[in-house]
Amino acid sequence: MSNGKAMVFIDGSNLYHNLKATFIRPGGIDLKALSDFVCSHFGYERKKTTYYNSLPNLADGEAVYYGHMEFLDKVKLLPNFEVKTRKLQHNSNAEILNTVTKELSSLGLCGVCAPIVKAHWKDYIGSVNVKEKGIDVMIAVDMIKHGLIDGDCDACILISGDADFIPAMDMIKTSGKAVFSACTAKGYSFALRNAHGWFILDKKQLLDNCSKH
Repeated sequence: MSNGKAMVFIDGSNLYHNLKATFIRPGGIDLKALSDFVCSHFGYERKKTTYYNSLPNLADGEAVYYGHMEFLDKVKLLPNFEVKTRKLQHNSNAEILNTVTKELSSLGLCGVCAPIVKAHWKDYIGSVNVKEKGIDVMIAVDMIKHGLIDGDCDACILISGDADFIPAMDMIKTSGKAVFSACTAKGYSFALRNAHGWFILDKKQLLDNCSKH
C-alpha cells in the first residue's frame, strides 16, 4: 500500500561522481528505474522527478558538450521527468589555489609527499577549474516549493549525499511532509543520514534494479 505521491530530486553531478566511485558506469543507470526504485523503497508512488545538472562549455570540447546535451535530451523524454541546468563557470586563480590548499591539507601528507602532490595536483586531486553555480540552491528551493509552499506531494526524496540540503529538508519536515535521501555509500554524508530517513544504494541493488536494458 502506497503512502502517497513523492517528488524526486536528483543531484546529477553528485550522482555521477558517486556512481563512478562505486565502480558503476553512470551511463548504464536508468534514471526512471532509479527514481521508481527509491520511491518504492520508502513506500511511495513517484509523481515526478527533476534532474539537475551543470552544462559544459563548448571550449571544453565539442564531443563533451554535444554528448552531454544529447544525454540531457534523452532524460527530458523520460516519463514525468524535468531537467534543470546551470552553466559551469570557471574559477579564478585564487579560488583554484584555495581549493588545492584545502585538498592537500585534508590528505595529511608528509613533508616529502606534499610538494610532489602539489606539483602534480591536477593528476592527484583532479580538475578544479570549474564549479557548479546555483545547482544546490535550485534543488533546495524546488524541494521547499513542492514540499512546503505548494504542498503538491506527500514526500520529497533527494538522490544525493550532500549534507548542504539538510536545512531545506528540516524546513519541509516541519510542515508534516516526509523527507528522505538516497545515495551510494561512497559520498553519502553521515550528517545527512543522521538527519532524515536514508537509503544506501549498494552496487548490486543498482545493477539489479536500475540498469538500462
